[in-house]
Amino acid sequence: MKAKIKTRALTVAALTVAILSGCASSNRSAESVSADPVAADYQPDGVVAMTLPEISKALADGIITSQELVAQYLARIEAIDSRGPGLNAVLTLNPDALEIARALDAQREAGQILGPLHGVPVLLKDNIESKDAMPTTAGALALQNNMTGRDSPLVAGLRAQGAIILGKTNLSQWANFRSEHSMSGWSALGGQVKNPHMLDRNPCGSSSGSGAAMAASLAAATVGTETNGSITCPSTVNGIVGFKPSVGIIPQEFIVPISHSQDTAGPMTKTVTGAAMMMNAMATEAPGTDFTHRLQDDALEGVRVGVLRFATGSDARIQALFERALKDLEAAGAVLVEINAEPETPDNFGKMAYDLLKYEFKSGINDYLASTAAEQVEPRSLEDLIAYNQTHSDEELALFDQSIFVASQEMDSLDSDDYRDSARQVQQVSRRNIDTLLANQNVDVLVAPTGVIAPRVDPINGDVWPGGWPGYGSAAARAGYPHATVPMGGVQALPVGLSFIGSNLQDANVLSYAYAYEQVSQRRLTPQYYENAEALDAIGQAMNPAR
Repeated sequence: MKAKIKTRALTVAALTVAILSGCASSNRSAESVSADPVAADYQPDGVVAMTLPEISKALADGIITSQELVAQYLARIEAIDSRGPGLNAVLTLNPDALEIARALDAQREAGQILGPLHGVPVLLKDNIESKDAMPTTAGALALQNNMTGRDSPLVAGLRAQGAIILGKTNLSQWANFRSEHSMSGWSALGGQVKNPHMLDRNPCGSSSGSGAAMAASLAAATVGTETNGSITCPSTVNGIVGFKPSVGIIPQEFIVPISHSQDTAGPMTKTVTGAAMMMNAMATEAPGTDFTHRLQDDALEGVRVGVLRFATGSDARIQALFERALKDLEAAGAVLVEINAEPETPDNFGKMAYDLLKYEFKSGINDYLASTAAEQVEPRSLEDLIAYNQTHSDEELALFDQSIFVASQEMDSLDSDDYRDSARQVQQVSRRNIDTLLANQNVDVLVAPTGVIAPRVDPINGDVWPGGWPGYGSAAARAGYPHATVPMGGVQALPVGLSFIGSNLQDANVLSYAYAYEQVSQRRLTPQYYENAEALDAIGQAMNPAR
């Protein structure tokens, strides 16, 4: 399916549209590390190198048509994702993207502008349904023919503003909820996503394809989903902006589920403004909210910012970047408030939080599989899915098992007292802890490093993450509270992000604080497509001094 759809789209592009160079982007980071001559060939130029607001303006100003822009992205996906460094970030392309672009160009010509996203190509994580001629697979063989013909509400919102669904991105299969020994960014249908900053490094799950595709300029914007870190982690390691909104303001309908308590989709973009623009279209349960109107340079002026010292981790290099970020926050007018003590949680809190996900996954995936067309999707339940994977073990279980599936199948129903107790306590404790930190310290937002420096991909051991993980994203995920991550620089060409966490439905405020920091800092790194760390001169010389 993947190869067939990609070939069809690119053939149409080659036959109908000339690739134009457009105009150069002005948003390259001063921290970029010099690339080797081969990697330099992978750098975008013209409109495809721009940020979402710049692309929207270029379309509005007639610098480029939507048809031309789609063709340029298709050509770049072929050159960078399928060939070249072979990122494996894009799983499927929309065979009708150019036709849709032509129609939107005609509407623009007639003065019928649908919104700021009119004619803008967007990539969706492939657990999000769209009615385009593409399956929704979650990266799994069992769903490879899952052509639903349905738009999830967030896609309907994007389409109502004129966005083009360019294709679907690869992901950690089943949103990284299949195995306790998984490898982030791998799916049976798409293979392993590569990190465009350093190709042997972990792109982080589960929205890994959306993160890598955005960093590599394969679309104007991408969409990810998160249950616990699956937007923010791939955003930080791929060096982009990611926003996990308050749970509920983007509907979960027609998204392959894990947990109705924690699941949410969210934008993954180059800039905070781009994320806010996407939220205006996607947050259909927050009617009338304009997530862009508070994006002002002085949004942090006088704002009390809680510095989560207990969440800085053990890596001195990340801590140094965090200290610099704090200075940037002060330069933007923020009042920093030190918070040293982490709130307490019950002794069995981790188990309750994990059990909650397993309970809700079993219920949600049973309902989802039952809703699919039987002639397209063979498994009709989680039990069937486990058996299907065993039958197709050479492809599905070649790298790791399905231990989370098996453990979830053993859980009771959502009517059980154990589930109800877990659901109540996990959310109550997580919300209480964040709200207490905000209230007791009289602060408006909490900041911490988002996560670790990306380790190598390890197909033998699965994900092997560095110890001393920084951040407070799990608390935000379990609470269902908004969490934005913004680039704050990098270590040896590998990006690291800064987190902004707020209380429930404070999404617009959180984005405004992230924006003000971004304007002062400008720490986004340009991907350099290094094969590995040894490609950096200093490391290569140290590793091989005789050469």
